[in-house]
Amino acid sequence: MLDLAWEGLAEAVRNKGFRITEMTDRDLDEFTELRTLIEVPTVGRVAATAGAARLEALRPMAERIVAAARQGDVLGYLEADHRFHLELLGLAGNDRLVEVVADLRKRSRLYGLGSLNETGRLVASAREHVELLDLMVAGNARAAEDRMRRHLSHIRTLWANGHQAPEDDQRPALHLDGHR
Repeated sequence: MLDLAWEGLAEAVRNKGFRITEMTDRDLDEFTELRTLIEVPTVGRVAATAGAARLEALRPMAERIVAAARQGDVLGYLEADHRFHLELLGLAGNDRLVEVVADLRKRSRLYGLGSLNETGRLVASAREHVELLDLMVAGNARAAEDRMRRHLSHIRTLWANGHQAPEDDQRPALHLDGHR
């Protein structure tokens, strides 16, 4: 519990024990902004440099994300999603970058996935991983960056609100200043 408190996931309550810290919309916005600043350009760099074979090695994991979502297996989705994102970023060769993103993901705790599963949006989110991988394998770094930006932006909204996002790909992106 002390480790969780040190990481900001729980807080000590005098003479009572511990409680889980509340996540605010601002917290989620800040985590999403940081992830966007890190992951979007990294995905572009990996798309341009990693090579199709190294990227294709991630395909089974991307497909596991989709399979877990279709089965309504939120825990399986989370595990595969976590591994996919961190292994993809690992292709950039920067272990510290991967550690930072892992910490941001842990701190944001992926709220609202139960609601995504109930509304059927978990499958749509899962498919985005395959779409991202397809763009990267094709060497289309700019489109991969755009896909990653939209993925992070709209999944943030879905986590917080637990409702459906617009179906079109014209969802507003989170800009570096945090505004849409």
